Amino acid sequence: MTTFSASPLAHQPPLAALFGLSNGDDPDLWGRIRAAQLLAARQQALLLLAANLTGAALVVMVLNACVAVSWLAVWAIGVGVLAVGGAVRRLRSPAQVGGYADLAAMHAPVVESAALALVWSVVPVLFGPYLHVTTALAMHIVLAVLMAAYAMAMVSVPLATIAFIGTTTLAAAIILFITGHAAVAVADLLFAALLCLSTFDRARALAMLHAAGVTLAERDGTIGLLLRDFDETSPDWLWQTDASRRIVEPSARFAAACGVERDQLAGRPLLEVLAGAGWDSGQVAPVLRELATRLRNREAIRDLNLPVAVHGEQRWWRIAASPRRDADGHFGGFRGVASDVTEERASAEKIARLARFDTLTGLPNRLSVNEALADAVATAERERARCALMMIDLDRFKAVNDTLGHPVGDRLLGKVSERLATLLADREIVGRLGGDEFAVVVRDASDPRRVERLARAIIETLSRPYEVDQHTLYIGASVGVATSPRDGRSAETLIRSADLALYRSKDQGGGVFHAYEPQLHAQAEERRVLEMALRQALANEELSLDYQPVVDATSGALRGFEALLRWRHPGFGLIPPSKFIPIAEEARLIAPIGEWVVRTACAEAAGWPDNVHVAVNVSPEQLHNPQFVTIVAEALADSGLPARRLALEVTESVFLREGTGATRVLSEILALGVGLSLDDFGTGYSSLGYLSSTRFSSIKIDRSFVQTAAAGRAEAIAIIRAVVAMADSLDMTTTAEGVETEAELRLVQDLGCRSIQGYYFGRPLPVVEARALAMRELQTHAA
Repeated sequence: MTTFSASPLAHQPPLAALFGLSNGDDPDLWGRIRAAQLLAARQQALLLLAANLTGAALVVMVLNACVAVSWLAVWAIGVGVLAVGGAVRRLRSPAQVGGYADLAAMHAPVVESAALALVWSVVPVLFGPYLHVTTALAMHIVLAVLMAAYAMAMVSVPLATIAFIGTTTLAAAIILFITGHAAVAVADLLFAALLCLSTFDRARALAMLHAAGVTLAERDGTIGLLLRDFDETSPDWLWQTDASRRIVEPSARFAAACGVERDQLAGRPLLEVLAGAGWDSGQVAPVLRELATRLRNREAIRDLNLPVAVHGEQRWWRIAASPRRDADGHFGGFRGVASDVTEERASAEKIARLARFDTLTGLPNRLSVNEALADAVATAERERARCALMMIDLDRFKAVNDTLGHPVGDRLLGKVSERLATLLADREIVGRLGGDEFAVVVRDASDPRRVERLARAIIETLSRPYEVDQHTLYIGASVGVATSPRDGRSAETLIRSADLALYRSKDQGGGVFHAYEPQLHAQAEERRVLEMALRQALANEELSLDYQPVVDATSGALRGFEALLRWRHPGFGLIPPSKFIPIAEEARLIAPIGEWVVRTACAEAAGWPDNVHVAVNVSPEQLHNPQFVTIVAEALADSGLPARRLALEVTESVFLREGTGATRVLSEILALGVGLSLDDFGTGYSSLGYLSSTRFSSIKIDRSFVQTAAAGRAEAIAIIRAVVAMADSLDMTTTAEGVETEAELRLVQDLGCRSIQGYYFGRPLPVVEARALAMRELQTHAA
């Protein structure tokens, strides 16, 4: 275990011997004691100022009758200036405990006290011989109180107290001797001597108390350091340098940490040991330059982490040290402690990486992407350039998780991240925001065509097939792009703009990219306002149903109605279903709205003739709810409508989400006796498998085929003829939608469609008109 020997004091203050403090104390002990003395004087600065100003006021009052006012004013101003100046200087001095002060710092209070004493000596020297006995006694009382106040306030700086008391008393005693008042002069001298002795005794006690506290704290710290050096399990070791920053008496643990023998360290510059191979070339870490600066400036070092090469391996040390000074403030080197924090730093870096990088893909996470984007925006703003943000969402990824499980989905995300990384330049950053969402920060977006090419390359690359666990997987990608400063001058604004552009890409079916446009924000705001209003639409009775007739293609007789949802808002007017139905589905409002539609349509149809049915459109979101079957059953029971008179119309998109139970829900609805109609057949993801897995009662041919076929397109005519033939073979009826002209009517009749729906026979009718039409149909058949 290494021990440290105290350096002998080059010079000891004169009062040290009188106070009983020897040269064997801590080298900078007296500097700390002086700092404590000045701090104590600072704390009494206002008391001493009050004593001087009060004393001066009393003297002016006492001598006003026998001394010229001009002389008193000049003297009082002198006292005030010196007293205030001294108080301000002391109050501006450092107020921290545990500081260091050199001998020069003690000169100022002594000089201030001597100057004040000379000004106060003017009273007995110039005015004393001419005063009445009573006035002279009052003046001496004021001076005695002032000296007592000085002895109290400046006891921590005894030389300053002695300078004031001694100078003032000596001047008064001389005048008393000259005027023949020797006894009073001796009494003044004895009083001053007693005050000086008392001040010295109290100052000695305070100095010894400060010395004991400083020494105890220093020894506690040294003992702690020595114990850590002795403890083989401790990671710390001691070190010290001389004034030339060379290592002095290196400890065994210090040498072991450096990987050398102790004698190879002694006398070597500390910076050379820490710099290692970089010492000669000057290739050192910036933190080592910071350490060199602090050593050169003789500043304390607190928890400085720096890299150190030991046997070719980089280690990290944490260093703390304080400068050593002798009693005169002469610098004697540094003493400190160091520890190896390599493992601690590695753990901290690992934790920091976990906080900033995605554990699944290894890409930067949302936090890192946001920071990179904020930096890119700031740089672009500063350089008057452009940067861009791409938001990427994977298409059909959820189907992979639902069918093959999350482990396969996780491995697929890993392959997606690898492909993205191969597309980016050096200044571009890709990160995973969460789920199947990714983002790319393009720091240089000065070429819009390059950004567009990158977006297309991302879509094309991510849409290629993947081989994961012997599965060939096909997904796609949608991209939204926002560019700074056009689409936003902050990271938050760019993220919002890119997200709106991505929403537009997803809304167009995916597999495309879309750049932000200002109207997207207006549309998003409109959607938000409509969503808020839609949440209150049911309660405010703003929703209603219109009914469009469905007629027999041969006879034109009424077969039923299709219930069509309408929303009339008091402020926005009539809002089309194409606008509010997607909002209802996205906001998860379609379930309560759909339930209201089923119940209302059933209740209305129960009053129609027995041969008139009602068809209700059902959202895929409703069929993914297992409780929907119960809702339909309750609506039929509450209204008394026979199940055969109710048909539910679904689109092919309901079959896209595997594993959600939609097929099972449809089977249970069929078991109730409710009919099923496949709406918009041929316009979506058509598959004959849908027709074989679910017993549909009818197929509705989309109006686009009807219009195209009426225009003479052979392909559309062939498709309608094929659909009708297939439906007939499966015992399904076919309904042609959107028939608006007589030519279209004759065409679909010739092609074999059994039912027709369109403006040619009637537009959607309010409930009262539909009810009247149904009753007229009943009367017509009855007649």
